[in-house]
Amino acid sequence: MLRILLLLLCMLVSPLSRSETESSVSLLDNRFRVDPTIEQISFVIYRKKPSKAVVLVRPDGKKYYAWDYPDNVSWYEENGLDIISIDKPMPGPWQAIGKITPKNNIILLSNLELRVDEFPSRLFEGERLKFTARLLQDGKPLVLQDFLERVRLQVAFLPYVENEEVLAEALQPEPIMLGSFMDDGEGLDEYPGDGIFTAEVPVDVDPGKYRTRIVSGNGVFLRAVEQTSLVYPSPMTVTFVRARDEEKQHRLMVTGEQGMLMPGSIAVTVTQTNPQEEQRVTQSSSDKDSLTADFMLPADEAPGKHTWKGTVFATEAGTKRPLILTIPESSFSVMRKLDVEKSTAEYHRIQEEQKRALELARIKRERDEAIQSGMLTIIIGNVVVILLGLVIWFVISKLRIRKVEKPEMQLDAPPKN
Repeated sequence: MLRILLLLLCMLVSPLSRSETESSVSLLDNRFRVDPTIEQISFVIYRKKPSKAVVLVRPDGKKYYAWDYPDNVSWYEENGLDIISIDKPMPGPWQAIGKITPKNNIILLSNLELRVDEFPSRLFEGERLKFTARLLQDGKPLVLQDFLERVRLQVAFLPYVENEEVLAEALQPEPIMLGSFMDDGEGLDEYPGDGIFTAEVPVDVDPGKYRTRIVSGNGVFLRAVEQTSLVYPSPMTVTFVRARDEEKQHRLMVTGEQGMLMPGSIAVTVTQTNPQEEQRVTQSSSDKDSLTADFMLPADEAPGKHTWKGTVFATEAGTKRPLILTIPESSFSVMRKLDVEKSTAEYHRIQEEQKRALELARIKRERDEAIQSGMLTIIIGNVVVILLGLVIWFVISKLRIRKVEKPEMQLDAPPKN
């Protein structure tokens, strides 16, 4: 009976083992087929950690590497993951060669579409704009978080040039990067991970005509979306009148341009920062039929640098589009107040100290000169004494020599008669 049970158990285990082996071989093969109808495809390839980037082999045997691939391919690489996007891929069987994990191994994303908001026909210099984008697969929202988290969409403005594509690369306008899309539920993004990317675009460019491009900053999504936008000068003027007396306040006037902004729609928020980095917020708005918000700001007379900046909320007159406009940061300095009596006393004290210092320096200089003069006199006197001594010694020596040479008893001859 036991033998029969063992035989039955072996019969059950054998096909299961064979099936598992076939599954493993299938995963290790890492082949996948690209249909001729596919115009764009992305491969999300999970690798073992640590490992090198995979080698991607086309149906005709040509190999793509993370450091060597054609212009219609983009390659994003990080530890344990490759995301490869191909525009107009070759139909047929492809293969990825590398240490690919059995779990998840390769995910194919085809026919991806980047759908973005339309920029308003008229933008304003200094405007802040909420802009959203969605990634769709076959018309449905893409939900693969590993892909969405690495797309890194950016907004670029390029000065408009006719027939830009025929210009040499050196003559083509440089893109001005103005914002990045996020799907993290922070800032202007409403919900994290919902597949809707949100960017806060500051229109910090000069008025003019621009091409606006939404591109993947790291190439995860290969295709860019392009629109044409017109940027107009700011539709408001800002006048700041600084207080000159500590009992008074600063005055701020924000005036909308007639025909550009709706009367009564202007609301202003101003943030002031004093030298101690303390902030104070003041808010005001225009009257119902007015285009001007005229209000006072508290004056802080603390010595040092003071800054202020603001945000203006308004409505465009023609389109009824809500606007968010920025007031750039400005600064002014407050000098320390002058106490005349104290300053005069301090001035006299400094003058006395300087006089005292000059007198001490004079006395020290005269004393040093006297010491030097005395030392010189002593040195000269010593030299004179030494010289006189040498002269006397020399004369005495000569006299002694002569005396020795003359005989003591030598008599002089008598004179002749």
